[in-house]
This record gives sequence, C-alpha cells and structure tokens, in this order.
Amino acid sequence: MRTIDLSAVSWRRSSYSNSDGGQCVEVSDDFATVVPVRDSKVLNGPVLVFPVGGWSSFVSAVKGGYLPA
Repeated sequence: MRTIDLSAVSWRRSSYSNSDGGQCVEVSDDFATVVPVRDSKVLNGPVLVFPVGGWSSFVSAVKGGYLPA
C-alpha cells in the first residue's frame, strides 16, 4: 500500500454538498492519479482515496441515479 502525503492538500467542497451542513464532502484535485475525499465537518478525520477512474465512475453513478438512497 502506498502512502500519500495529505499535509498540504488543497480541498474544495463538492458541488453536491449543501450549505446547511448536511452533506459536506470535500475533494482534492492536487493529484494526477488519485482523488482524496473527506467529510468537511471532521477536518482531521479519515480520508478516503480513490483511483481517478474509480472516482469518475462513482460520480457518474450518482449523477445517473444508479445508487439508491
């Protein structure tokens, strides 16, 4: 397993997050091959790291309504 240094990552709130604090997902575009994702309410909490292709597939599935609530 490869270690990724996230100490200087630039985070941005996902366009799917709402402003009332309910769905607060932040992602980083700082890496060419992976997409780190975190809960913006827990800044020092865990970070999920997806391969770029896996993240792209996940976002497409969400946009397409293929993931039931």
